[in-house]
Amino acid sequence: MARPTLALYWAASCGGCEIAVLDLHEKILDVANAFDIVLWPVAMDFKYADIRKREDKSIDLCLFNGAIRNSENAEIARLLRAKAKTLVAFGSCSMEGGIPGLANLTTKDEILKFVYRESPSTVITNGGVLPQTHTTMPEGEIEIPELWETVKALDQVVEVDYYVPGCPPVPDQIWNVVEYILSGKPLPERGAVLGAGTKTCCDECSRKREEKKLHQFFRPYEITTDPEKCLLEQGIVCMGPATRDGCGALCLAANMPCRGCYGPPPNVTDQGAKMVSAISSVLDAHEPEEIERILDQIADPMGTFYRFSLAHSLLRRVYKP
Repeated sequence: MARPTLALYWAASCGGCEIAVLDLHEKILDVANAFDIVLWPVAMDFKYADIRKREDKSIDLCLFNGAIRNSENAEIARLLRAKAKTLVAFGSCSMEGGIPGLANLTTKDEILKFVYRESPSTVITNGGVLPQTHTTMPEGEIEIPELWETVKALDQVVEVDYYVPGCPPVPDQIWNVVEYILSGKPLPERGAVLGAGTKTCCDECSRKREEKKLHQFFRPYEITTDPEKCLLEQGIVCMGPATRDGCGALCLAANMPCRGCYGPPPNVTDQGAKMVSAISSVLDAHEPEEIERILDQIADPMGTFYRFSLAHSLLRRVYKP
């Protein structure tokens, strides 16, 4: 029998999800033996033309990581949606918009201005010239992708079958998902989150929690924390109360706060709003001035509460390329 076919694609992301697949170690050989890999640009020499020639729905599984940041990302997302039977938003960036989604706090023009006209490295090398989608050269016309005004999660561009959260997904969970698909068991209902739990990161954290009220917040390097006690109750902003479980609370085990990369728990629409609610429950303040003083100690609230989920939050802006 022909082996099932697998495609892996990297859009707007750091590439950590690709490394996470390789972090399966020797099990990557099991993946290679179980699947006929038809697209994996980071590891093998495939061309888009190879995929365009394939019949629709001829790819059994596609793991798509990265947000949709430009016209090329969107084009390949639509192409892979047409060719894949099962399309998985793989990792935080494809599932929630991820860190690239923080670009939605500003505009495309401001980003291009900063990078190409204010950054010393690019001003010196190209004289502040902005990138153009089409440029005529002696050899012919060069075309590059168009940067979009708004960063989008994968399901804001195409229909997604399943989601695997994480920045990056934990290797054990990746293997569990692959193994489940290979088992031939009936797949969950479309839209399900695979490789994660149904509670919060706090539920799998071994740290002790008490009913403690906070007067002050700290950044992790400012204090020496007790490795046995809840970080949030020690004044460290930890996204555990607003984050889905399933990662094994690995950051907390390393004495670092949860960053929120597994996305909001089930039935939570806005991860940042959930975290604001959690913080308000531990503040020891009643007067507006005192509340404001304490909250002002949280560095970069938007980048903290919406580090991975801004593009999918209630704060998203009107979609436009």
